[in-house]
Amino acid sequence: MAINLTKGQKIDLRKSSGEKLTNFCVGVNWGAIETIKKGFFGGKKKVVEDVDLDLSCIMTDTNGELVDWIYSPEYNGFLQQNNYPLGKLNSKDGALRHSGDDRQGDVGGDDGLDNEIISVDLNRVDANVDKIFFFLNIYLNKGQNFDFSHIPFAKIRMYEGTPTRVNNVHSSYDIVTDGSYAGKGALIMGKLYRRSGDWKFDAIGEPSNDKIFLQTIQKILTNHAK
Repeated sequence: MAINLTKGQKIDLRKSSGEKLTNFCVGVNWGAIETIKKGFFGGKKKVVEDVDLDLSCIMTDTNGELVDWIYSPEYNGFLQQNNYPLGKLNSKDGALRHSGDDRQGDVGGDDGLDNEIISVDLNRVDANVDKIFFFLNIYLNKGQNFDFSHIPFAKIRMYEGTPTRVNNVHSSYDIVTDGSYAGKGALIMGKLYRRSGDWKFDAIGEPSNDKIFLQTIQKILTNHAK
């Protein structure tokens, strides 16, 4: 039975059998915004507005210093111009791998698969990494103006499987049904952290008004990493 997470909830990474959960996916599934508008001559037409959510993560050491990161290379032009570390889809130790950018979301309802996934192998995580933070940002295209409350569905889950196959859902969290995310465009989802030789997960669930993921990273380093 999957765990329905709540803000601030801490859970052990163990399967129902009691075995440690070391290989899993952290995925986000969301829908495009679909509306019905009046067309010419009194007809109606469906209008689809793309929803671009960006799933990212950073890794920190015991001092709260940044060790590694995963975020979209699509921003590399801007990042290079401003001398920021460039985006990449794989951690240096090979323990975390991002499935790639989804700029639209599901059209016509939930297809049952996550739109962006970070695959995790805790056995390969560098020994210097003490915490792994997962966070989500809405990227607004020109002319767009919406927040989490406008998205028809958005869910986060941890599951055993691959980016294209879900074997067993360990835990999940529904973003859209949480009223505190209305008006917000960024979310610090949670963190994996080491404790007495084991990995645990803390569902932070902190929304914010960050306009770009770099602001969210700074917020994590300032408020949560130490």
